[in-house]
Amino acid sequence: MRQTLIMGNWKMNGTRAESQALAKAIVAGLDAGDQGIAVCVPFVYLSDVLSIIESTPVALGAQNVADQEKGAYTGEISATMLKDCGCTYALVGHSERRTYYGDTDTSVAARFCQAQKQGVTPVLCIGETLEEREQDKTFSVIDQQLNAVIDAAGVEALANAVIAYEPVWAIGTGKTATAEQAQEVHQYIREGLAKQNADVAENVQILYGGSMKPENAGELLSMNDIDGGLIGGASLDAESFLSIYRSA
Repeated sequence: MRQTLIMGNWKMNGTRAESQALAKAIVAGLDAGDQGIAVCVPFVYLSDVLSIIESTPVALGAQNVADQEKGAYTGEISATMLKDCGCTYALVGHSERRTYYGDTDTSVAARFCQAQKQGVTPVLCIGETLEEREQDKTFSVIDQQLNAVIDAAGVEALANAVIAYEPVWAIGTGKTATAEQAQEVHQYIREGLAKQNADVAENVQILYGGSMKPENAGELLSMNDIDGGLIGGASLDAESFLSIYRSA
């Protein structure tokens, strides 16, 4: 039975004080036996947030990871550094990284491998744009982005990773994917993996990252192949984030 995972992505938001207050409010809303919850925090606040969530059910994640191990890569943060800061997870290939900062399928695969090498669980973000969806390219885009990682690391590597499906066209656009549309792609991902490794396909967590909110979380999370959510805007409000978590 796959465990549900609700993961907040704070993106480039918040001051130090606001990040600390948000972390404290999330922790205050949890019970001791809770599990399957994480927050991906701006790099500069990782240690601050860790000091609050350490020894609680909340796991710490980063929003990106370097594609190199170490060296003259000014501005990059290595997987070793993230591990040293207490990170359990690191996002790789988020749509905003691909769109605004030139992350390619090749560099995303390298980031994925670097995270795993240091014992940080990569959260592989994949998904299509509105143009690609309207051109019926959803599945081919998914295949291309996923296969880049499988070619680099092997399908077995996904046993120690998380996949997050982000329909880019449903993030901050006012458009909303139905639960059935989301399930269709999640099912496609799982069935595709099953052709290569049935155990990996059955056990890998596939999160939905398309503007999940308290209002639609219950319906989305009731789908057979949706194992949780990668939450953007709603994760910046503790009450909303915890409401989604309770829906799971």
